[in-house]
Amino acid sequence: MKAYYIYKKNVQFRAILLLIIVFAAGCSSTKYIEDYQSVVKKVKIDSLNKTFEEEAYNYIQKDIRPTSTIGVNVFLYNIFNTKNGRYKTSNIKAIGSPPPILDSALVEISRNQIEKYLVSKGYFMAKVKSDIKVKNQKAEVLFTTKTGPEFSISDINYEIPDSVIKSLYLSKKDLFTHIKKGMRYDDDSLGYERDQIYQLMKENGYYDFAKPYIKYLVDSNSNASKAKVTLQIDNPLDKPHHVKYTIGETNLLIAPNSDGYPDTVVLNKRIFNGLRYTDLSKKFRRNPVVRYNFLRQGEQYDIRNETTTFDRLYELNVFKNVKIEYQKAKDSSNKVNPFIQLIPQKIMSNRVEGEVPFNGGTVGFTLSNTYTNNNLFRGAEKFEFQVKGGLQSRIGQGASLFGDIYQRDFSVSASLSVPRLMAPFFSKLVTGKGGMPHTIFSTSYVYALQKDLFARKVYLASLTYEFIETKSKLHSLTPLNFEYRFGGLLFNAQDSTGNPKNIGELLINNYYSLKLLSRKDITLGIKYTYSLNADKLLSNNSFVYFRGNVDLAGNLLQGISKLTGSKSDAKNGKPAEILGLPFNQYIRPEVDIRWYKGLGGERQLVTRLNAGIAYAYGNSTEIPFEKYFFAGGSSGVRAWQARTLGPGNYNRGNSLPDKDLRKAFYGIDQLGEMHLEANLEYRYKLLDKFFGGKLKGAVFLDFGNVWNISDSTTKFQPESRFQLKNLGKQIAIGTGMGFRYDVQYFVFRFDVGLKLKDPQFSGSDQWVINKFFSGASAFKKAYELKNDPDKYRFIQYNFGIGMPF
Repeated sequence: MKAYYIYKKNVQFRAILLLIIVFAAGCSSTKYIEDYQSVVKKVKIDSLNKTFEEEAYNYIQKDIRPTSTIGVNVFLYNIFNTKNGRYKTSNIKAIGSPPPILDSALVEISRNQIEKYLVSKGYFMAKVKSDIKVKNQKAEVLFTTKTGPEFSISDINYEIPDSVIKSLYLSKKDLFTHIKKGMRYDDDSLGYERDQIYQLMKENGYYDFAKPYIKYLVDSNSNASKAKVTLQIDNPLDKPHHVKYTIGETNLLIAPNSDGYPDTVVLNKRIFNGLRYTDLSKKFRRNPVVRYNFLRQGEQYDIRNETTTFDRLYELNVFKNVKIEYQKAKDSSNKVNPFIQLIPQKIMSNRVEGEVPFNGGTVGFTLSNTYTNNNLFRGAEKFEFQVKGGLQSRIGQGASLFGDIYQRDFSVSASLSVPRLMAPFFSKLVTGKGGMPHTIFSTSYVYALQKDLFARKVYLASLTYEFIETKSKLHSLTPLNFEYRFGGLLFNAQDSTGNPKNIGELLINNYYSLKLLSRKDITLGIKYTYSLNADKLLSNNSFVYFRGNVDLAGNLLQGISKLTGSKSDAKNGKPAEILGLPFNQYIRPEVDIRWYKGLGGERQLVTRLNAGIAYAYGNSTEIPFEKYFFAGGSSGVRAWQARTLGPGNYNRGNSLPDKDLRKAFYGIDQLGEMHLEANLEYRYKLLDKFFGGKLKGAVFLDFGNVWNISDSTTKFQPESRFQLKNLGKQIAIGTGMGFRYDVQYFVFRFDVGLKLKDPQFSGSDQWVINKFFSGASAFKKAYELKNDPDKYRFIQYNFGIGMPF
């Protein structure tokens, strides 16, 4: 045996050594270039303040910029784009990046661009020199800078002949200006000021205003290192001043189909509230469309209203093209007449989707068919009808791929989303300027079967209002959420002797979840969700994201039951009933707080805290089964498969002494009434070009678990109770790394999680990472002997679409 391990280590060493040699050879690009060429290995900008060095580096031409230190991009490029010892000149595959070949012309262009950049930053006397060193076809390029004195703004003057324009600008400039006396001169500040002035004028009726009207004169004194800036806003050539415009008659025209407009168009003769509505397709009612036209007759022209109209009409999701043009009134009345052109898109679609969720010891299959109609009642109402079915199977037990199916699911759902708030009074407060509001009616039926344990059926119906306060602030209010649950156990819980699985009374006494799964009840409640900065999640900037939601149920029914004289004694198993069914009463808040820190380029550090708690009170002693939290999974503590962590110090081998029990309870015994999770993830770019997309990497550290808090759930599982003093003993810790394949609209994700600390064990045995490096085989065998059919996995593989958070 000892000889075997020595042999194994030798093989591993040689394999690693061979990999290093192959990698080094692949990264060596000099053998593929011509004798007169050189590969740029280093570019440095010397004698420049760190504040400007990184941005100045961006002015170096990309074709002579060295690749990353590890050279993965060049390594892959060399593998796929070389032939007969030379780089290919045709049929080049878009994988990796070519090596930077030295080009003196590009070096000179880069030197000139860096010099111009420094001048734009207030170093008017800056000079940049370049130096090239070549050895063994490897080149180093050095840019030496002499910035000279820093010029500051000594005075700001205004030459604005139009007094109204001047008054408007001076009254508003403090809200946005970056130009102040004493500051270092900066072209970017002047450009920003120009953009803000243009926006200000377009927001205040000046339809004809253009950026070329705004000019700067800079008078520099080299002896004093000072610069005088004069801002000029010229008048139009043919007019003594700028003209304000108001909105005149609006024409809204819908094309007959997605192909566009015919050669001749006859407009509707009828004008109502200053708008002529012409629908050549005959598919859209007037009000649902014109409701989101904010270019209204008699109002002053404002480019923000044009942008809002454009955005809302697109968000109706029934038009593939939106175009807004203007025609000046012929009567010289300083009016502009908007002309809105809409081209409809395909209204109906049918989508078939399949998914194969694979996580360590389980594999599943899900198939769904979704029918969508985006214009059900000719008012851009989106109707969806979905049928979905799936199953989950354990693998690695010696059976075939789907030979041990332990879970089956089936659901039918329908939803109708109306693009407005269908609520009296409240709808007047939400105009749609911040974003498209929706009223959503939804209903669904869900059937779940756990082999040898239970069959669960749930009917749900809800009414939800979604509205956007600002681009970054989203609200979702569900004033009506109705749920009806019914199901049953697949064994005789009262007959322990006749039960083929020998579950019997033991389960009913010790596992509260079965009581919930077997009873009928109803839920009537409300939900509310608020999110901040969800629109920034795909950026690499720095920001804080927040999402909070609360699910509150049973208070209305409790009030009704008291009015009707119904008595409630939930603690003794006699809850109040409505229509012969007990109703649930609980509160379930949850928060998700994240801090995204941009580190330059496509590097980003993300920290996250996710916590939630569910508490039953009044007419309930426990929350509905579906309201429990779980830990693990591809968006949680990634070193654990979903629903296999916790609660607390729960250990399946100790709590479920029988193999059949462990199989029957798989996925439902590790839930909790409270969850706490923290994540730390560093994201970075690996490859710019990788099979038509970008390949990005991530390393992460995850903490978390679920717990129980109520007496009814912890009575027989004290190890699952949350106590602050035991938090350190009950937190799971995992680490890992992953890849993200970004193809612009989708991100395919693969993460590998490694367990560091597992709370199902005690004392120092919780640090399972020690077992991973020493004695893993013996540890796994001992675990399987006690927990069969469960196997211990130090490493967990996770596949997913989209970022984990």
